[in-house]
Amino acid sequence: MATTNHIWNFSTVGGVKRVNLESGSDLANLADLDPKLWTALSCPVNDLEIDKKTLELIDSDKDGQIRVPDILAAVNWILSVIKNPDDLIHAGGQFKLSFINDQTEEGKTLLDSAKIILKNLGKEAADTISVEDTSDTEKIFAGTRFNGDGIITEDSTADAELTGVLNEIMLYSGSVVDRGGKKGVNAEILKSFFEQCVNFAAWHDKKEADKDTILPIDEQTDTAYQNFCKIRSKIDDYFIRCRLAAFDPLTTGILNLQITRVETITAKDLSKCLNEIADYPLAEVSANKLLPVSDGINPAWETDMAIFKELTVGRLFPGHDSLTEAEWHSIQQAFIPYIKWISEMDGASVAPAGIVRVREILLGNYRAQMESLMVREMAVEKESGNIIMVDKMVRYHRDLYTLLKNFVTFYDFYTRGAKAIFQAGTLYIDQRSCDLCIRVRDMAKHGNLASFSGMYLVYCDCVSRSSNEKMIIVAALTHGDVDNLIVGRNALFYDRKGTDWDATIIKIMENPISIRQAFFSPYRKVSRFIETRIHKMASSHDEKVTADMQKSIEKVPLKEEDAKAKKESPTPFDIGKFVGIFAAISLALGAIGTVIASVVGGFMKLEWWKMPVAVAGLLLMISGPSMIIAYLKLRKRNLAPVLDANGWAINARVIINIRFGNTLTHLAELPKGAKVNINDPFTKKKRPLLLVVILIVLLAAGMFYLLWRKGFIHIHI
Repeated sequence: MATTNHIWNFSTVGGVKRVNLESGSDLANLADLDPKLWTALSCPVNDLEIDKKTLELIDSDKDGQIRVPDILAAVNWILSVIKNPDDLIHAGGQFKLSFINDQTEEGKTLLDSAKIILKNLGKEAADTISVEDTSDTEKIFAGTRFNGDGIITEDSTADAELTGVLNEIMLYSGSVVDRGGKKGVNAEILKSFFEQCVNFAAWHDKKEADKDTILPIDEQTDTAYQNFCKIRSKIDDYFIRCRLAAFDPLTTGILNLQITRVETITAKDLSKCLNEIADYPLAEVSANKLLPVSDGINPAWETDMAIFKELTVGRLFPGHDSLTEAEWHSIQQAFIPYIKWISEMDGASVAPAGIVRVREILLGNYRAQMESLMVREMAVEKESGNIIMVDKMVRYHRDLYTLLKNFVTFYDFYTRGAKAIFQAGTLYIDQRSCDLCIRVRDMAKHGNLASFSGMYLVYCDCVSRSSNEKMIIVAALTHGDVDNLIVGRNALFYDRKGTDWDATIIKIMENPISIRQAFFSPYRKVSRFIETRIHKMASSHDEKVTADMQKSIEKVPLKEEDAKAKKESPTPFDIGKFVGIFAAISLALGAIGTVIASVVGGFMKLEWWKMPVAVAGLLLMISGPSMIIAYLKLRKRNLAPVLDANGWAINARVIINIRFGNTLTHLAELPKGAKVNINDPFTKKKRPLLLVVILIVLLAAGMFYLLWRKGFIHIHI
C-alpha cells in the first residue's frame, strides 16, 4: 500500500515536468501526489477513445465528468481487490483469476462470482476472464431463474397458470427487460396491475349496487347510449325548429328545407348524396309537432332512428311511434346516471380483460404467489451485484492505467506511435494526414477558447458513410502550407475504428503553421494584393468598355438620312494636351530610371562577396518580421485551450513545438524506391530561344561587370 517516503520520477515533456507512472508503487501512492502536478484535473465521459462503460463506472456521481477524487477512488478500489499493483501496468485483454486477492472477504466473493460467470458461459475450466465475458449479461443470467435484478419472468415459475397471469400483466401494464434479456415485471408493475384490477372491480360493483338507475336499458344500455349520443343533437334541432314554427308560422317553409337546396341534388344519384341529405331536418317541421320515430324520417337518419325506437323508445315508452318534447327530455334524464358512472371509470388499463377475468384474477392467489417469487428474486440481489462487480474489476484492470496515462500525465500523446484518448482519428486533406483530431460538441464555446491555442485549426462537419451519423471535429494542422485550404473544401476522416466519414471544412482558425510558410507570407500577400488590384482594374475597364459600346449602339440612327444629318465633325487634335502628357510620362520614367540606376550603382560598387549578403539582407528585411513572429508563436502552441473547450480541465501546458508538431501532420511522400517518369505530356513545351536570350543577357551582364571593375566603363551618378 501507500508509503509516505515514496520517490517519484519526473520527465520534462512538452516543456513541463510530468510524473512518470512506471510501477504499481506509483499507483499505490498516487493519492500523495500533489494535484498541482497532474496534467488534467477533469475530463468528460463522452467522446473519448476509451470504453465509455468504464468511464461511467469511474464517474461515481454520474455528472458526466471524471475528476481527481473519482480517479483516486477507482485506483484504491482496484488495488484493494488484486494482489499485485504491477499487474495494472502490464494489463491486457485477459484478467487472470490468480490476480484476485482472495485473502480479503471482498476478494473471495469476487473470485467466486467470477467462477459463476465462467460456469454460466460454459467456461468452467478457464483461468482467465475478459470484459467480453463479464459484459454479456444476457448469457450470464440466461440459465438462472433468479438474478437479483428485481424482475420476474416466465423462467421464474413452472406454473403454467401463473405464467398466463404474468403474460396478462405484461400485456395490460407493461414490461421491463431483465439482466438475462427476457421480458418480465418488477414490483412497481405488479403493484400497479393489481391496484388497477381492484379499482376496476369496485367500479363495476358500484353499477351493480344501483343497476336499475345506472342501466335504464339493462345490459343494452351502453349500445343505446352510443345511439343516443349520435342522434341527440339532431333531435334537439328538430324540436327547436318546431318551436320556431309555432312562434312564427311564416317561417315553417324555410325551417323545413328550401326548394333550391333540393334542386341542386335532384339531377344526381341520391344514393350518393346521403351526406348532403343528412343536413336536412330530421322530419317535417310544423308548429308543436311530435317527433315521429317510425315514418316520415329523413332517409339519411332512418337506420339510427330505427335503433333508437327499438332500444330506447321501446324500453322506456313501449308502443310509441312518436315522442313529445317532454318525453324526449325524460329520455335524456334517464341516461344521466349512466353518463356519471362512465365518467368515474377506474382501472381502464385492465378493462380489455373484462370484469369476469379481472374478478377471477382477484379471487385467485396469484398476487401472493408473484410477491413470493419477487422475494426470492431479491434474495439473490447481493450475489448478482457481486457478479456485476466482477465486470467493474475486469474493466478497471484493462482500462484504468490507460486513463491514468492520459489524465495524470499525457504520456500517450507525447509518445511516438501512440495516440491519446482524445484523438478521434485521422483527417486526410490537401496531400497530408492530420493525427490531432478532436471531437467538438459546442462550436461556439470551442471557437472562443481554442483561439488562444496559437494553432492552425480546421473545423469539419463529418458524416459517416455507413450509418449517416454526424459529428464535428477540429483538426490541428502543424506541418506544410495552407494555400489551398478554404471553407467548403471536402476531405476524408477515418475514426479510430477505421470507419470513414465524409468531411467538409466549415471554419478555419488561422495561425502560423511553419517558418517556411512565414518566409513566403509577405510575397504571397503582395502577390495576392497585385492580383486583386489587376483583377479590379480589368473588371472596371471591361465594364467601362461594355457601357461605352452600349451607349454607342443606342446612339446609332435608324435611317441613313438621320445618320448623315447627325454626323458630328471629328474632334480636333489638341497638341498642347498631348505634349503635357508626354512630358509627364518622361518625367516619371526619368525618376524611376534614376532610382534604379542609384540602386544598381550602389550594388555594383560592392565587393563580389558582399553582393549575396546584400540580397540575403534584403530578403530578411522583408520576411524577417513574419518569420520571427511565426517562430515565437510556434514555440508556444498549446493544446490546453482546445481540450478545455471540450470539457477538460487542463492543469498544465500541453505544448506542441515545431519538432513535435511535424510528427502530428504527415505530408505526402513517394514510396521508397519509387520510379518517377518526369516526362509530363501536359507540361509547357520548352523554348530554346528564350533560354538562349537569357544566357546572352547573363553573359552581357558578366562582361559589363568585369569591364566596370577593370575601369574600362565609368558610371556617373
